[in-house]
Parts: sequence; structure tokens; C-alpha cells
Amino acid sequence: MTFDCADPGALSRFWCEVLGYQLDAPPSGFDSWEAALEAFGVPEERRNDASACSSPSGEGPRLFFQKVPEEKVAKNRVHLDVRAAPGLEGDERMAALESECERLVGLGATRVRRAEPAPPMSHGFIVMQDPEGNEFCLD
Repeated sequence: MTFDCADPGALSRFWCEVLGYQLDAPPSGFDSWEAALEAFGVPEERRNDASACSSPSGEGPRLFFQKVPEEKVAKNRVHLDVRAAPGLEGDERMAALESECERLVGLGATRVRRAEPAPPMSHGFIVMQDPEGNEFCLD
């Protein structure tokens, strides 16, 4: 899954915190990405052009972040649903979502709106944006 963004390093670190992911390791033979990029001759101003992170268990999609010159101007056509309250319902579910929302706001996310449970179609969710304005839902 690829995100176009202004600051790949910062956005990949944000999503690592959200999902419990880790930044992809540098190439074999290097102890850091900085050392690898230096060895590859990548100019300093291009060293934040891309970043990636993955689940430590290997489950879930790899996220790739690439720098683009234009700003985000419209609503996402695709978004992530972050499972923050699996198996919970009603007030207990919404309390878990609110708790996770508070944590993510502390990391730089923005709360957009809360949708109350409306069974059977919805069990409730919170719409949020990452630090660059990409929408996602706490579900």
C-alpha cells in the first residue's frame, strides 16, 4: 500500500506507532539507512524521498511512503480501517475507540467525527486524519 506524502520519514514513523509496525531494515551490510544512502551516493536532500514499514510478524500489508511535490487536495478514495476494538460492542466499544483516538491525537492525528452505533449496519467508528490529512477510521 503506497502513500503519496510530503514527509515520508515522519509519516512512516506515525503509522508504525498506529499499527505496531516497524521501519523496514536497511540493506544487508549496513547498520542504518543513513549509512546505506551515503554509500549509494544519494544526496542529502533526497534521503527522505521514501520510507517503508511492515508488521514485525509479517502479517498485514507493507506500507510505502513516497515524496510527491503536490499537497493533498481531496478526500481519499481508499482509506484504512484500524481495528481498535475487535469483539467489543456498545459503550465498551466506543470507549475503546475514544481511548485509541486520544492516543493517536497525541501522535499528531486529527479527529474528524464520531459515528454512533447504528446496528446492524454499523457498530460505531471514529473518522480521523493522519498528520498529512489522509483519512482513516478507528473501527
